[in-house]
Amino acid sequence: MSNRRRFAAMTVALALIVGAGAIGYATFLRMPQAPAAGSLGAVFTLTDDRGQPITEKALSGHPSLVYFGYTHCPDVCPTTLYDMAGWLKTLEPEADRLRAYFFSVDPERDTPEIMHSYSGNFTDRITGITGDPSEMQKAIKGWRIYAKKVPTPDGGYTMDHTASVLLVDAGGNLRGTIAYQENTDVALRKIRNLLQQE
Repeated sequence: MSNRRRFAAMTVALALIVGAGAIGYATFLRMPQAPAAGSLGAVFTLTDDRGQPITEKALSGHPSLVYFGYTHCPDVCPTTLYDMAGWLKTLEPEADRLRAYFFSVDPERDTPEIMHSYSGNFTDRITGITGDPSEMQKAIKGWRIYAKKVPTPDGGYTMDHTASVLLVDAGGNLRGTIAYQENTDVALRKIRNLLQQE
């Protein structure tokens, strides 16, 4: 192969690598990212899965696992709730003072009854939270959660949303996150660290 052809081939290969990298980076930027640790939250009045009023005060006084998802979710949400149930079980009895909340990013469809039935499939330790969509938006925005309705070809919709579990301390502050399908040992270590921050 001549030097000219070799140079041309290398140029094309380099262009392909740079192009692939740019596409990958753009895709990464579009992925729902977990919020950064710090003082987040919002004032809200919603409804728990037993039909009782619940406010932001529920996230104070004890450490909490907080997850935003929805019951029509095909894979990420059931997987995450299954993981949460497993963490709570594994960490007994030290996790007895830990609360777990499942906020619906689809309150239009997720009634308290549906949330209760859905969460109950995994554990009775996770409290489902739904309510007026405008109130839920306060919680979503306050915790910097990404949630977007995505139309489907059949006329329905699905929800694109942040997939991380938030680690909230007894003061109501975000201390970190657990990524979707994070290694179990790493997740448990993060929760133990949260429990030690009381």
